[in-house]
Amino acid sequence: MISNCMATREQLTLAFDGLLQPHLFKDYAPNGLQVEGKPNIKKIVSGVTANVALFEQAIACQADAVLVHHGLFWRGQDGRVTGWMKDRLALLLKHNINLYAYHLPLDAHDTLGNNAQLGERLGLNAEGRFGEQSLGWLGHLPDTTMSSLTHTIESVLGHSVVSIVPPQWTPQRVIRRIAWCSGGAQSYFESAIASGVDVFLTGEISEPQTHYARECGVAYLACGHHATERYGVQAVGAQVASQLGLEHTFVDIDNPA
Repeated sequence: MISNCMATREQLTLAFDGLLQPHLFKDYAPNGLQVEGKPNIKKIVSGVTANVALFEQAIACQADAVLVHHGLFWRGQDGRVTGWMKDRLALLLKHNINLYAYHLPLDAHDTLGNNAQLGERLGLNAEGRFGEQSLGWLGHLPDTTMSSLTHTIESVLGHSVVSIVPPQWTPQRVIRRIAWCSGGAQSYFESAIASGVDVFLTGEISEPQTHYARECGVAYLACGHHATERYGVQAVGAQVASQLGLEHTFVDIDNPA
């Protein structure tokens, strides 16, 4: 059903900020409204990453605002508006579309964030947090084997898993305790090991993690950066749209990474 409700840009900003509390996080990207567009909003399109393909879909959907996890601006950029940055900004500005981006705040939300939503879909029972800014999650799962867990993840996420299993494990090894952190959380692996888990799940793997897994006896699962971060932005977009009586559509721009 199409809604006739409308919110101001200020109301939408307050709703997103009130839900995600960006002031609580030390981040390397500006959270909140990144590009100012039209003052009144009827429809939100959400997606994982700000890019031309997503913006084109938002334009086709007649969206007034786009909500993403990975925005346009990051620490270390030189600030010049050329090439791909010019192309992306040109689309937003031409069509007067607001761009909102929330990075770590969207990972961390207790119920709607990437890690909460990922855990829910995979049947992981959360028990606590770990790592820098408590972004990593700790929990347990029903007794299962690595092959069974990998199959479940691939079925749910629709993405192949890179699995590093310690050489001392047998195929029948039962796993119970798990740590997870969506996206590119390779650096959290050592903290996960120290937490006494059997398995660590994230989006990506770098060269050192293979050796840590083999030497420390903790399995490592790299399940796709994009694949593990599709769910938080959908949940937040839907929640805020419902709160303000707006339309919301999630657009998934496929990314094999």
